[in-house]
Amino acid sequence: MASFHSHFLVIVSILSLLAFSSNAQLSPTFYATTCPNLQTIVRTAMRQAIAREARLGASILRLFFHDCFGCDGSILLDDTATFTGEKNAAPNRNSARGFEVIDTIKTNVEAACNGTVSCADILALATRDGIVLLGGPSWTVPLGRRDARTASQSAANSQIPSPFSDLPTLKSMFAAKGLTASDLTVLSGGHTIGQAQCQFFRTRIYNETNIDPNFATTRKANCPISGGNSNLAPLDTLTPTRFDNNYYADLVNRRGLLHSDQVLFNGGSEDALVRTYSGNNAAFFRDFAAAMVKMGNISPLTGTSGEIRRNCRVVN
Repeated sequence: MASFHSHFLVIVSILSLLAFSSNAQLSPTFYATTCPNLQTIVRTAMRQAIAREARLGASILRLFFHDCFGCDGSILLDDTATFTGEKNAAPNRNSARGFEVIDTIKTNVEAACNGTVSCADILALATRDGIVLLGGPSWTVPLGRRDARTASQSAANSQIPSPFSDLPTLKSMFAAKGLTASDLTVLSGGHTIGQAQCQFFRTRIYNETNIDPNFATTRKANCPISGGNSNLAPLDTLTPTRFDNNYYADLVNRRGLLHSDQVLFNGGSEDALVRTYSGNNAAFFRDFAAAMVKMGNISPLTGTSGEIRRNCRVVN
């Protein structure tokens, strides 16, 4: 009975994802005839980038997260004298990185099939491949997004969750994008890779009480009470360059680096799911892959909306 029930839930969730995809007019085979080598081109470039610096997998994932609170490539646009983009919004300024990897992929894709593939789709594929290359799950990426001709620094400032957010705030910000509390908890697992700057976790290690004291002491060594704002620490204490469920083990042990991490396991609604993921890597991988597809379907531009940018940094 349990087996039937779980299979039924899987089928229902797959159907709901398919419905979501078709509503957004995205399809995994969107470029099958117009750019058949697209996935190989992206994967090859990501393999080279990760070999050079493993952290880039996390950086590209973060770009996708911050872009998809729209999935329209707007985060990739540079500021100009007459255009204000999102790169200098508070969540991105001096911390969003990996743009040059997307530039390289775009150049390679343009050489193979010019004017065909959007920067938004390249970012979605590069994100998936970076996670796979770091040992994480794979998923089929629905494609067909088009690129924004505009960007909103104010929207980026108001809609992207802060590392200082409490649980109710995180839940409401995700709900505003059609994402559930469970989506929030599993997508936060992206913090199993990557690093954060001292300025974003200083308050936690010096002032908060729901923290392992030995962990706090270790982090203080590289994050003084003043200065050193850009000093880095891994978001996952155990395997910071491998995509796995150790992020959740850290939360259970009160070693979440950011306030917005530890609130997921602090006597609240998400404790049970955090415990599940901390002990079940397969469940984490399955749910993370599904949530990434769902997030990638948040209000993409399709059809004749937007454009296919020739250069990801500027509108045509």
